[in-house]
Amino acid sequence: MTINIKKCTLEDLRTLQKISSETFYETFKHQNSAENMNAYLEKAFNVKQLEKELSNISSQFFFVYFHNEVAGYLKVNTNDAQSEEMGDESLEIERIYIKNQFQKHGLGKYLLNKATEIAMEGNKKKIWLGVWEKNDNAIAFYKKMGFVQTGAHSFYMGDEEQTDLIMTKTLL
Repeated sequence: MTINIKKCTLEDLRTLQKISSETFYETFKHQNSAENMNAYLEKAFNVKQLEKELSNISSQFFFVYFHNEVAGYLKVNTNDAQSEEMGDESLEIERIYIKNQFQKHGLGKYLLNKATEIAMEGNKKKIWLGVWEKNDNAIAFYKKMGFVQTGAHSFYMGDEEQTDLIMTKTLL
């Protein structure tokens, strides 16, 4: 099993846009209206928005490759790039997605370990993320990886307000 990870640059913008839209759609299309999905995809993953995120020095994106094919990606935020006020001692995992066809190969754990490594290198005391309250598989995965629910916040899918659970893991 060949797994590699690569930090994204602006040159990866189109590939990032493709995998971002594809994985988000695969993950949530069955539980949301087409209108709300399309509105979110157009807002969150348009070229201008992703270019802005890639250019932010407090955010980093990584592709994970499985047998030399882009299988998923990770986005982490520190400092003011975090989507919630969590302070300078925290790292946010804003996005961690694996294409359906590559799930159950340990790639999510691989990306989570990469986020932990980045946090520890930056002397962060905790890592956190928001996960949709209806995403049972992801919640179970994060609990298995040592995360606990510490709060919740609103997330808008088009015009629908949804609830994300905030899950946190304290680093040693």
